[in-house]
Amino acid sequence: MENSGLPEELWQLILSYLHLPDLGRCSLVCRAWYKLILSLDKTRWRQLCLGCTEYRHPNWPNQPDVEPRSWRETFKQHYLASKTWTKNSQELESSNCFYLLRRRKDRRLLCVGTGCEFDSLRAAVAAASPYDRIVLLPGVYEEHSEVVLKVPVEIVGQGKLGDVVLLVSFDQHCPTTRLCNVVFMPARFTPVLYKTTSGYIQFDNCNFENGQLQIHAPGTCQVKFCTFSQSSIHFYNVALCILENCEFTGSENVSVTVEGCPTSHWNWACKHLTRLARSCSVSMQVSDPAFCTTTKQECWGKSPVGTVKTYEIVVGEERSNLLSASRAQAMFDPASKDAEFGENLHAGKEKEYPTLDSNSSDSDLHSEDEEGDQAVYKLPCQAHSLGHMLTTSVMHSRLQSNRLHALQRDLKLKSLQQELQQDKEAQSLANSLQGCIIRQCLFRDGKGGIFIYSRGQAKLEGSIFRDLTYAVRCIQSSKVIMLKNDIHHCKASGIFLRLSAGGLIANNNIHSNCEAGVDIRKGANPLILCNKIHSGLRSGIVVVGNGKGIIRSNQIYGNKEAGIYILYNGNPAVSGNHIFQGLAAGIAVNENGRGQITENIICENQWGGADIRRGGDPVLKNNMISCGYSDGVVVGECGKGLIEGNTIYGNKGCGVWMMSSSLPHVTNNQISHNSIYGVAVFCHKDDASDYPANQGSNENFHEEREGVSWDSDSEDENLASRHPISVALVELNSISHNGAAGLYVRSSEALDIIANVIHANRNSGVAVLQSTQLTCIAHNSISCNSSGGVLVEAKCQVELRGNGIYNNSSHGIVSKGDGIVIENDIIGNHRCGLQLLQASDMKVTRNRIQSFRDYGIALVDQAKGLVQENLIFQGRSKKSILQPISNTEDCIIQNNILLTLKKRFDVECMLMNPPARPHIEEIAHGSSMTTSSQKVSNVIRVDRGCHNEGSIFCAIL
Repeated sequence: MENSGLPEELWQLILSYLHLPDLGRCSLVCRAWYKLILSLDKTRWRQLCLGCTEYRHPNWPNQPDVEPRSWRETFKQHYLASKTWTKNSQELESSNCFYLLRRRKDRRLLCVGTGCEFDSLRAAVAAASPYDRIVLLPGVYEEHSEVVLKVPVEIVGQGKLGDVVLLVSFDQHCPTTRLCNVVFMPARFTPVLYKTTSGYIQFDNCNFENGQLQIHAPGTCQVKFCTFSQSSIHFYNVALCILENCEFTGSENVSVTVEGCPTSHWNWACKHLTRLARSCSVSMQVSDPAFCTTTKQECWGKSPVGTVKTYEIVVGEERSNLLSASRAQAMFDPASKDAEFGENLHAGKEKEYPTLDSNSSDSDLHSEDEEGDQAVYKLPCQAHSLGHMLTTSVMHSRLQSNRLHALQRDLKLKSLQQELQQDKEAQSLANSLQGCIIRQCLFRDGKGGIFIYSRGQAKLEGSIFRDLTYAVRCIQSSKVIMLKNDIHHCKASGIFLRLSAGGLIANNNIHSNCEAGVDIRKGANPLILCNKIHSGLRSGIVVVGNGKGIIRSNQIYGNKEAGIYILYNGNPAVSGNHIFQGLAAGIAVNENGRGQITENIICENQWGGADIRRGGDPVLKNNMISCGYSDGVVVGECGKGLIEGNTIYGNKGCGVWMMSSSLPHVTNNQISHNSIYGVAVFCHKDDASDYPANQGSNENFHEEREGVSWDSDSEDENLASRHPISVALVELNSISHNGAAGLYVRSSEALDIIANVIHANRNSGVAVLQSTQLTCIAHNSISCNSSGGVLVEAKCQVELRGNGIYNNSSHGIVSKGDGIVIENDIIGNHRCGLQLLQASDMKVTRNRIQSFRDYGIALVDQAKGLVQENLIFQGRSKKSILQPISNTEDCIIQNNILLTLKKRFDVECMLMNPPARPHIEEIAHGSSMTTSSQKVSNVIRVDRGCHNEGSIFCAIL
């Protein structure tokens, strides 16, 4: 090894011919020789590992082309695992040096076969002493009755796997046994291939065909590198067992059954299996991000969905990546069918959603002359109680990029490590070692993968489930922990949980299943964290029949139906997920479904980002719902729910679409840059075009429909804490920069529109086209809209109270309907402040009205009603302040104050006493705001001004 000696490459060639014992001795010579032995990893150690008949490729059967990090370490692990069955003797703990005095077990080698000492397996077993090795020569060995194993033995087949075939049924009564390199087929009298009720059995590199293995507690087992062809294994109350690197194919029922709660009575092998399970765990390795990304791509292979890239929202000249770069890196192979989606979506978005300059909120609404008029009469109209919301809305385009960056940061997808650090329950589940541990196995081309019931427990890591009827079925208070598995192309749901089942489903790739990726029913309550659930032929996750669960930090995309579908009293907690590119709704809540849906990014879905119908009553809070190809939020027939604090942005339909028969509470949302209306209320029934085709129509929900009261806790504390409402309520929202009217009403039911900022929309601020029952529009700021502030069509009933209607490009209010206009500030609009047309019958009283270029109030056609006690100002126009040209005698005009503004002082004082409307202020102790129809909030209060005492103008006059 010195400089004058042989080169290192020649030493490696020489040492590559050594056998295993000689390699061990050479590694003890010196440090240089030890390093030289280590350098043989890709040559001699690989050859030894693959050449051993007791083992297979370490990544078989899922990734036989992927080499391990170290062949030497792999060989070492295989060797130590193969000796587990011999470790059942009592350890001498009195002194650490006693192992030097312990006698080694004298093991005989018994050969069975033609010309050998024993002709039959039964005879060899009867003659064997403890820990003897029985070698079976190639051939077929059949026994016509059970072979009972009374002493520990090792049975090994000679030659290649398949050369030795056993038509034998074993019944183990001894503490430990090992079988290796044999093929099991059922005997004529029983389908049971092997059974143990107390001892430990170790299978290495065996094939099982058309039979069953039965492991009863306190018995346990370790099964490695085995193939189960139309065979199954059944565990009864087993404390701990391990299945590693096995292949299950063609099962007619279920491949692995785990029954019963893990027993508290551990036999001698459990501590060795626990140590082995922890040393080989694939779930809790902490690696650098780059390695994690590579590992995921290698483990999951190519996705049928392909690369899902980030998309960009364009505001002005800035671009904001809505979805994080980490999510883009975690996506799959770029060479698949949806790759065109990621080809710089910015180009398409520029056409679909026109860019807005930073000052576009108002500048494009006025001509140069109008801007001059406003320069003379600059009004203090933003000093009202919603001024902070209005300021945000006016600066919306300028600040949108920063807002989206902040949302992206706040709603960033968490990694599994981050989730486990924050959730001790999930961490405990991920680290648990009880029941059946199934690792790096392949389940394919059969009916069921794993069935867990009657409080059983199983842990599945790094396995593949494909082309099955279902992958995992967990029922009856059982528990399943699933980490880093790949579940795809199942004929039904991938994972099915019911009857109070629970557990942890984390970091799995669940895709291309014919039904739901995860199906949660009847009180099941799992944790579903950090999975990719995509490309399903139905929904991604279904929660029905009082199902619960925590669904957090998942990527759910590309499913043909809703990403998450909640119905029949399903009540999950859904937070921190990215739900995108679905072919139907992002989240659908139907048939009395509920749920806490918070802080998700829901984008680019074909139908509504959130779709609530038929008694659905969720809490939809603090979500980003953007860039959908239809509406942002849909509240269909009989839908309910609290819709609060969401950013609803850039959808091709409406921001919020509601049916008049629904009863939602829409509050404190940012609704902007949607292609049609900000909020729309319709009264027509649902038709096929309003809802995704076959949304749940063929799903097997009949038993949940019949038994929706199965769980008694149907009213949870979150629902009880919400303030009940009897009329649909839209309050405290910022509705701006939408492509049509900010709020569009065509309703047959009562509606309350309270304390919203409705700003810079491309049509009217509020358009009421049909309202057979009273629509209450109170305490809103309606400003800078491209058309009028409020439009009321004929035969509509409205109450306009306490609103600030400012600087709209047409009339402040145009009404052809009936109702009340009371205590509003209608200031600075470019045409009439208030215009009553046709057969309008309105009571107009105690308003402040002013127009730059037209009449303050104009009564046209057959308009009738009462116009009294209004304060009307004239702008620069020489037109009259009041235009009473109605032909009816039923129009009463009395006690109005008409003023012409001449001095700047008059302009500044116009909205001083009382100050600019609306008058809403937050108070600490939660007084309520009372309108004519209902109590709407527990955090806002109305200041009705000082009309009884008279304004400052009344005092001057």
